[in-house]
Amino acid sequence: GLAFALDPDGYWVELVRGGSASQPYSLAQTMLRVKDPKKSLDFYTKHLGMTLLAHNDCGDFSLYFLGSVPEGASDLPPGRPVLELTHNHGTEDDEDFAYLSGNEDGRKGFGHIGFLVDDVYSTCAGLEAAGYAMQKAPDGGNMKGLAFARDPDGYWVEIIKRGGYDEDATPYFFEKKE
Repeated sequence: GLAFALDPDGYWVELVRGGSASQPYSLAQTMLRVKDPKKSLDFYTKHLGMTLLAHNDCGDFSLYFLGSVPEGASDLPPGRPVLELTHNHGTEDDEDFAYLSGNEDGRKGFGHIGFLVDDVYSTCAGLEAAGYAMQKAPDGGNMKGLAFARDPDGYWVEIIKRGGYDEDATPYFFEKKE
């Protein structure tokens, strides 16, 4: 089964059958609308290590499902979420067309997606060398050691150090502040 529900803020939430009796809810996917799938696929596969798992043409739009899979694998392990890129055909040919990322002044909503990486600094250097803009450099602002890149559509992508930031591998969002 598949269904959609409208949340209190007016965002559509896709409900997909899954989970288990012990875990009735689990994150299945995040969907981003993209103007040019070639550019977006390049960003997420070549620079953030995702694998294209499925591609469906649906008339006037196409869906691309990407996942983080073990090296050499082509199937997503059970329970792992996917990134769904939705391309409405023709947008790539319209120079003036752009999606809102949710971070524009007066248009706040969706914030960002995040990726764990072994080295935040080298990942950001690679993204910048490939021509992608950084919203926040690894040592910019108050939160050091993490960064935000912008994908081809301007969505913010958080770059997070895998394994945390201290000897206990504490993720930054659980660190105790003094």
